[in-house]
Amino acid sequence: MIIKTDDGGRWTLPHLDELRDRGHEVVAVLPPGSEGQLRKALHDRGIDVVQSAFDFRFRPVPATVAGLLGLRDQLRALAPDVLHYHLYASALATRLASLGLPTRRVHMVAGPLYLESPLIRLVERLLCRLDAVVVGGSEHTATLYRRIGMPGTRVTAIPYGVDTGHFTPPSPAYRAACRDAFGVDAGTFTACMVAYVYPPKRLTHRGRGIKGHDVLLAAWQRFRRETPSAAETRLILLGGGFTPAGEAHKRELMRRFAVAGDGSVDWQDSVLDVRDCYAAADISVSPSLSENHGAALEAGAMGVPSIVSDAGALPETVEASTGWTVPRDDVDALVAALHEAHDEFRTGALRRRGQLARELTVARFAQDTAAAAVADVLERVVRR
Repeated sequence: MIIKTDDGGRWTLPHLDELRDRGHEVVAVLPPGSEGQLRKALHDRGIDVVQSAFDFRFRPVPATVAGLLGLRDQLRALAPDVLHYHLYASALATRLASLGLPTRRVHMVAGPLYLESPLIRLVERLLCRLDAVVVGGSEHTATLYRRIGMPGTRVTAIPYGVDTGHFTPPSPAYRAACRDAFGVDAGTFTACMVAYVYPPKRLTHRGRGIKGHDVLLAAWQRFRRETPSAAETRLILLGGGFTPAGEAHKRELMRRFAVAGDGSVDWQDSVLDVRDCYAAADISVSPSLSENHGAALEAGAMGVPSIVSDAGALPETVEASTGWTVPRDDVDALVAALHEAHDEFRTGALRRRGQLARELTVARFAQDTAAAAVADVLERVVRR
């Protein structure tokens, strides 16, 4: 398994656990550098970790070629039956480094963002043919690969999923304790958004953070102005900047929307357990400009309905009975959905949406089922 991060990407662990449970040998190739959460989790599982000779940064310097050649030597020495990679820089590096080696390649796509760049889409139209199978992390992503010419027999869709045993609806006592910890009483309508703050991308959605924090903050301010009981509303934002550039973007958003002076908005970088945030919330909001399934799966597993944008695969996570889908980057539509959720909160109907959201998430996105499906794909590729 090759991935360009040693901190994120813990959603790969269920795949590796499933493969080892089936008796297969697993090796993880991670970038050189610090000891991140993913690297620690792999070590705790006793999975061998190889530090890649390539740092997964493509720059027009001799070190890039040297790094790719070094990665090629590592892959040749490992002699794997199949190379399974996630995230686009990992896919580029592994394809190039493994050209001519007697191994099969499986690209699992965590999100469709890079395919929204015309330049990258053109390159990927050619390079994806090197993969034995492309596994879209959603039906949306699988469809995009079919559209750029990948044969349908070599494209499938399997979600990364969510641990529905870990993320479960909170007990009344747990919910009350979490709301108390966030300073929210029983009568306060509470919305949450759980997402890192990513800096604007150069090739896609130029000048905008892809998670849509700016859309939600603008909508929340208008929603509050239009709500007579605005004092009984609260927005919890959970997630700091993913990189220093992301942290700078967060500071800019806080300045632009005067978050520090808005008593209705609580923006925290992290909590000990992200489940506490969902347990305290009445509605989860995912206003992304580009996304796979995002936080809507964790929210749904905990019985929290969602308002999602129509970006990427987010519409796959809700139905009319479990939440709301609004056009991306549409503040007016998001305000209207917040009002509808607020009205249902006051009547008690929102709780039923949460129950149905849990049922939908368990049926479609259970992580153990998804991990077994990924292992099935890898085994079929090797048998062929």
